Amino acid sequence: MGFAQGSPHRSVLCHAHPSASRDVHQIVGPPGPLIFTIATCITMVMFLQVARSWPRLVQHIAATEELEPSFNRLLINKCNITCIVVLVLAFLELILSMLSAFAGAMVCQTDKALYEGFVTHFFPWVFNELPYSVYLGVMTQFLHFQSTLIGNFSDLFVMCMSYYLTARLEHINAKLLAAQGKYLPEIFWRTIRQDYCRITQLVRRVDEVISGIVLISFASNLFFICLQLYNTLENGIKGTGECSGRFSNSSLLGGSEAAVYFLFSLVYLIARSVAVSMIASQINIASLVPARVLYAVPSPVYCVEVQRLLDQVHGDTVALTGLQFFSITRTLLLTIAGTIVTYELVMFQFTTPSFLAATISPTITTSAVIAVA
Repeated sequence: MGFAQGSPHRSVLCHAHPSASRDVHQIVGPPGPLIFTIATCITMVMFLQVARSWPRLVQHIAATEELEPSFNRLLINKCNITCIVVLVLAFLELILSMLSAFAGAMVCQTDKALYEGFVTHFFPWVFNELPYSVYLGVMTQFLHFQSTLIGNFSDLFVMCMSYYLTARLEHINAKLLAAQGKYLPEIFWRTIRQDYCRITQLVRRVDEVISGIVLISFASNLFFICLQLYNTLENGIKGTGECSGRFSNSSLLGGSEAAVYFLFSLVYLIARSVAVSMIASQINIASLVPARVLYAVPSPVYCVEVQRLLDQVHGDTVALTGLQFFSITRTLLLTIAGTIVTYELVMFQFTTPSFLAATISPTITTSAVIAVA
């Protein structure tokens, strides 16, 4: 896509080439549609595996709840609010992408009917290979809508499961904090240790079921953040395109639809990825809270049960994982940020020489021609 700018209100994004258009697929360049489709298919397979394991997981959760019942109204409100916010932002992103495509189609596809121009502009990788038909356009739009929801739902699913597991650990922590510094018998610490073991086993059981979704969620978010940031830093939001000389004042956002969509999509993707990391990392943080209470146990009542619980807290990492490749802790966010920065620097080292050559070569040629003249 190119971004032409005659004035702040006379600009529009449209095709520079079919493989470079900026939709939720197109926004990241030629690899975007393929990677997006592969990630969506893998996510669907992962959810099918979760569905097969879900009845046994629910039975395990029910057994745990019977031994340690807890009704947390705040947990319900957290899940509901998070679902509303994520889904509203996802629909807003989808609407902005459609506005961007309509604006581009009105400028770049003037020789076609409105809907035909919209779908061919929105899905060039489909209609460059297949002839246009209304049925194919509707089906492609429907699949795109489903793919967008699947990507957002996988993150939302991880967040809600993290809320629940964190709440279960915080229920144990509340009893421990209430007992801090008190002279309590060994039976109390044995009960607390058994409750803590039960909840950590629940975390591991949940992780066995959803770790595949965690992996594909983090991997796809990291890939698209890296690619969008690279395209932004290399070309900016503008760029050049074959439609960039045409301006439009009649569109809803004065020709800035694609720029608004691009910025919103990038910020939303980063914010959603950070939210998933921070919320899921709360499980690990909550699992470490008992340590400071156990260190404060008075010496006269210090017993083997306290030592066993303390060893378990420090000797085991309680967290969701991505198929055991990584554990979601707060340090993971810094690791991901470092990976993104490293990727951007490496890519700039590869692309800067060719970019300078392309920039300097015309200047040298022009100077030589002037000198000869």
